[in-house]
Amino acid sequence: MAERTPVIALEHVTKVYRTGTIVVAALRGVTLSIEEGEYVAVMGPSGSGKSTLMHILGCLDVPTTGAYWLAGENVSGMDEIALASVRCHRIGFVFQQFNLLPSLSALRNVEVPLSYAGISRVERRERAMAALERVGLGDRVQHRPGELSGGQQQRVAIARALVSNPALILADEPTGALDSSSAADVMALLDELHRAGSTLVLITHDADVAGVAQRSIRLLDGLVVAEPEPAR
Repeated sequence: MAERTPVIALEHVTKVYRTGTIVVAALRGVTLSIEEGEYVAVMGPSGSGKSTLMHILGCLDVPTTGAYWLAGENVSGMDEIALASVRCHRIGFVFQQFNLLPSLSALRNVEVPLSYAGISRVERRERAMAALERVGLGDRVQHRPGELSGGQQQRVAIARALVSNPALILADEPTGALDSSSAADVMALLDELHRAGSTLVLITHDADVAGVAQRSIRLLDGLVVAEPEPAR
């Protein structure tokens, strides 16, 4: 049987930031593989390199050295136009602060990635409706973010991440702005998406949040220092 191509493969990735004479090595040689359908939490204290790693995984930044393969394609050497296309079509983002457009309804917010992808208006509406129904907000499609609770806004953000059928969903501290009840609901939804076959990478500093993932990776000073055995 042929070996499956990982969704994520990092090979000796470094990221160095230079400001004048100041040099900061945010990542110092990260090698990492994540298979299709895995649910992985990336943990570490402030300054460990978590945010830098997320930016590279999300094609928001590129490595200084090393290679990043996304679903078999080397994206580490792409120009900004190509990276924008990858972000639009192949990666779904869930952020701590939701990043919804306040003047648009939930439905229109979920349609946004499809608009950039050139999808027709009719198909955008159908796919956005289906995504909102999938996250339990079929009855809130015309509500604007200000008319929704924090947990509901995060569900809209998750629907937006799903609507392009991405190879990868990146969730950056997705419960950081939520109360405990809403956080539990959002984590249950992410777990449901994983069980349905989505590949998820969760960036968090919270051990309880990371505990729901299939496996955890710990960063310290820009290096992977521990990768425990899968919890389940």
